[in-house]
Amino acid sequence: MATGSAPLRKDARRNRERLVAAAREVFAERGLDVALDEVARRAGVSIGTLYNRFPTRADLVEAVFADRVEAVARIAEHALSMDDAWDGFTHFVEQICRMQAADRGYNDLAARRIPQAVPTAAQAHGYQLMTRILDRAQRAGALRADFTVEDMAFVTWAITRTIEATAEVNPTAWRRHLALILDGLRAPAAHPLPEPPMLPDQVARIMRDC
Repeated sequence: MATGSAPLRKDARRNRERLVAAAREVFAERGLDVALDEVARRAGVSIGTLYNRFPTRADLVEAVFADRVEAVARIAEHALSMDDAWDGFTHFVEQICRMQAADRGYNDLAARRIPQAVPTAAQAHGYQLMTRILDRAQRAGALRADFTVEDMAFVTWAITRTIEATAEVNPTAWRRHLALILDGLRAPAAHPLPEPPMLPDQVARIMRDC
């Protein structure tokens, strides 16, 4: 007995590829909240065809950014292979921010969660790699010991807003902001923090509500 989904017909596969390519362009230009009618129009198909291939916006977003999830994992693996743990940490953060700055849609996605989106195995793997990067930098005495994975959300949110605010005037200004943040994360710069770290479910709730 056959298992799994049946392969798409040639025309259906072609429509799917057109929709993903169109959505990638539209999201990069205008962000994730763009009307899906515009995606369908640019792909040269009806909105009914779009919903037939992608029943929810989350399904379309997952297809469009699947390659970015893989890219994040590759960046993380390279960061873990670097001799200096602090260099690995900063390389990881800088490269993710560079991806955000190059694509408005990915910048939106980095700071929020799309309703109905279900975390994928690839995203879970990327999260595990990021945790290892932080742990390694802390064990080396380079990254402040009280920095948590959930605190990465603060870095992401800050740089996301800077990219949005400066994109039309100075599109590389985020690099200065990030350098200031990274200096504050060095272990020698650490001072006691006035609040405990957020819990994972708190971060998830905030990102869902953004």
